Amino acid sequence: MTDLKITLVQTYLNWEHIDKNLEHLNVQLNKIMEPTDIIVLPEMFTTGFTMKPELLAEDHGGAGLQWMQQTAKQKQCVIVGSIAVKDADHYYNRLYWVKPDGTYEFYNKRHLFRMGNEHQHYTAGDKKLIVEYKGWRICPLVCYDLRFPVWSRTTKENQFDILLYVANWPEVRSYPWKQLLIARAIENQCYVVGVNRVGRDGNLIEHSGDSSVSNPRGEIISHLKAHEDKSETVNVNYTYLEDFRKAFPVMLDGDDFKID
Repeated sequence: MTDLKITLVQTYLNWEHIDKNLEHLNVQLNKIMEPTDIIVLPEMFTTGFTMKPELLAEDHGGAGLQWMQQTAKQKQCVIVGSIAVKDADHYYNRLYWVKPDGTYEFYNKRHLFRMGNEHQHYTAGDKKLIVEYKGWRICPLVCYDLRFPVWSRTTKENQFDILLYVANWPEVRSYPWKQLLIARAIENQCYVVGVNRVGRDGNLIEHSGDSSVSNPRGEIISHLKAHEDKSETVNVNYTYLEDFRKAFPVMLDGDDFKID
């Protein structure tokens, strides 16, 4: 099994301005010179965490997804991030997993952030997405999902190797962000990638980033400096993951459950 190179793009987002965000991301991604397998963008990377989907949500297959397809082809890697999307008269905070050949899968955010009234503007998803890529099994989730360990849980029947969170997580709650990413790694014995935006949004909410990668022991193997608009590529090793799980097989004693 080959290692994976994952690029974390911790970036500033222009509030509710799709064109400016795509222009800015083009500049940021052009700085990535080394080969990578997956580029991870923040939640709602085209707009910021907007509660105006009736004005800003794109149709399924719109400009944001097309940009992801073009960029994935250009970079010859997977691009992942979420966008406000309108689909069949519903609005979704939709994460796209876009491959270099332009094909894609998507996940609609399950847990909508009540304290920001997200549940009043968007429809919650009900299906988890686990993708296979270069032999790895990866579960991408969105921001507030991080607080729900049952939804984030690997199972004996449907195990994954990497949990990946894209976020617009405010600085005032940066401590829970950092601790929960570690907790998800320990309890699932998997790598956990968390990519968060930086900067102040249109509601005057500050975001510190604190993007990171944790290994299956919960040890942080990469942490981007708070408030920096930058990218970093991190290598994750499958042999380390496999050896750790064999030496300490917690999941053999895991609980069986179903989510309605």
